Amino acid sequence: MPKLWNETIEEHRRAVRDTVLETTAVLVTERGLRSVTMSKIAEESGIGRATLYKYFPDVESIMTAWHEQRIAGHLKELAELRGGPGSAGERLSAVLEAYAFIQQRRHGHGPELGALLHQGDHVVGAEQHLHHFLRELLAEGAQAGDIRADVSPDELATYCLHALAAAGVLPSKAAVRRLVTVTVTGLRPTPE
Repeated sequence: MPKLWNETIEEHRRAVRDTVLETTAVLVTERGLRSVTMSKIAEESGIGRATLYKYFPDVESIMTAWHEQRIAGHLKELAELRGGPGSAGERLSAVLEAYAFIQQRRHGHGPELGALLHQGDHVVGAEQHLHHFLRELLAEGAQAGDIRADVSPDELATYCLHALAAAGVLPSKAAVRRLVTVTVTGLRPTPE
């Protein structure tokens, strides 16, 4: 097959998959996980049920794929902030604020959907990646004098991730920003 034909087929498959993921996420948000059927997803996506089953075996697998895509997007966003302008401390603050807002949005899933989405290897891998990512940025900040050096970057990364998980229950952006400020303040070097 010609290269253009292959690219067109792949683009079509990607477009169908993305449509299915977004349609399912909207339906599950509106109706709840147990109320959404594969038939309804196919109908709302504008494809046949047989086509849908070629892509996914069930609603849960669609939501897991959607979540994997969201996590990859979050990690990319955080990596862009890490590589942005400014000192290590400034970039760390930007990363931590973005992460806190991700945590706040995450808790809008509800308990049933949250239980489905936050299990599995894709979440564990992302958490490990994020911990490593933060540890490196904290070490860079400590070396530059922006971050305290009396606590290991590994411990500080754990501290940050656990502290900012609290953003999931905060009612406003202002409250999330205050949490980030408190967290960042705890990372600053202590006067001798």
